[in-house]
Amino acid sequence: MFHFFKKQKKEPRNLKEILEQFKVLQDSFDKFSLEFENFKKEYQFSVQKIGMVRFNPFSEVGGDQSFSIALLDGKDDGLVMTSFYTKEGNRVYGKPIKNGKSQYALSQEEIKAITTARKNSKRYDEESKHNNQAS
Repeated sequence: MFHFFKKQKKEPRNLKEILEQFKVLQDSFDKFSLEFENFKKEYQFSVQKIGMVRFNPFSEVGGDQSFSIALLDGKDDGLVMTSFYTKEGNRVYGKPIKNGKSQYALSQEEIKAITTARKNSKRYDEESKHNNQAS
C-alpha cells in the first residue's frame, strides 16, 4: 500500500560494494557524532530546569495568586521571576541566577522555586536512567 515510502535497497554483490557501504555508514556516523556533540554544547545553555511556587503574600485576603518561577540551564544559570498579585495590581520582579544563587536577596518563595527546579532535574535524570536500564 505504501510502497513509495520504502527505499529500494541495492544488495551488495561483492566485497568492494560492502566496503563502499561501510564507508558511507562511517561518514554518516561521523557527521551525526559531530552534530550530536554540537547539540550537547548548545543544550547546556537552554532552559532545562523549571520550578514554580504559588503563594499568598497577604494571608488576610485573596488566594495563591502570586508566584515565583525559576528557569535554569544545565549550569544552574538563569532567572527567577516573582509576581505579586494585589487588589491594586500586579508587580513582577526578575532576578538573575548564577550557579543557583543570586547577587540579589531572594525571598523564601524564590529560594523554594530554585530548589524545586534543581530537584525536578535530578528526579528526571534518575527516571531517565531507570527507564533506559529497563529497556
